[in-house]
Amino acid sequence: MDKAPDAFRTISEVADEIDVPQHVLRFWESRFQQIKPMKRGGGRRYYRPDDVDLLRGVRHLLYGEGYTIRGVQRILREHGAAFVQNVWRAGAEPPPPKLEEDEAGQAISQDAGEDRLEPNLFSISSPRPQDVRREPALEPSTPAEPPARRPDARENRRKLQMALDELAACRQILDAALAPN
Repeated sequence: MDKAPDAFRTISEVADEIDVPQHVLRFWESRFQQIKPMKRGGGRRYYRPDDVDLLRGVRHLLYGEGYTIRGVQRILREHGAAFVQNVWRAGAEPPPPKLEEDEAGQAISQDAGEDRLEPNLFSISSPRPQDVRREPALEPSTPAEPPARRPDARENRRKLQMALDELAACRQILDAALAPN
């Protein structure tokens, strides 16, 4: 049975509709204060049509345009929820250009009137020298073929950041499930 376009949707319906797992929708609620589904008894979520459009816009900016979570937060702050609700539609105004902070997974905060750089919570560190295993030197042989073209490092970093964000959401869900009531 299909619902009317203005009907409320459950989290499973929204997840299926915009092709995002339910835990990601819950994670986005924790990262974007503009996403506020109505909650009924037992914590069951109901999404209004505007909520679904906002989620579509967030998904488009993250997965389609390659923004980071902080980049989408900046767009919501500077352009508002109505802009993000429509950014995914054909013929809509394009999103603003990405800032270097959006690419690096860092953002400039305006807390207390000060500009400060917030570090990425999930930065990847290099191994300690004692953890690196030394391989024996290989004898020179025929000249090596030129290396194959490597994927863009920024794209790899973006994909890793998205994976880490999803893992953080999973951890929050597990922590909440294991916490004593």
